[in-house]
Amino acid sequence: MPARVLVAKPGLDGHDRGAKIVARALRDAGYEVIFTGIRKRIEEIVTMALQEDVAVVGLSILSGAHLSLTTRTVQGLRAAGAGDIAVVVGGTIPPGDVERLKEAGAAAVFPTGAGLDALVAEFGKLTGQG
Repeated sequence: MPARVLVAKPGLDGHDRGAKIVARALRDAGYEVIFTGIRKRIEEIVTMALQEDVAVVGLSILSGAHLSLTTRTVQGLRAAGAGDIAVVVGGTIPPGDVERLKEAGAAAVFPTGAGLDALVAEFGKLTGQG
């Protein structure tokens, strides 16, 4: 059975091209992917992750609010008793924020320009499907 992942666009960011490219790459690699659409609240993302029984939540963030949105997602999952769901974040992320995101609970961080092969390989490690 393929691992289930949720690709989410939190906050007010309305650009979803990158998230759709990631979703397609993960589907092509054999994952079952649920895409939330744009402008989702953290509470909606947490609820979807629980309802869909996903192994990973992938956040696509271009707005600059990556630290806050990632922290709130990790905290929301933990508060819901789902701290075992890995949170991965990608998008417009300055190199100096990568470690801060990991300290906030991100399992992996993919700044702009990260290759799809590396992303798929990391999802494989996180889900045991690789």
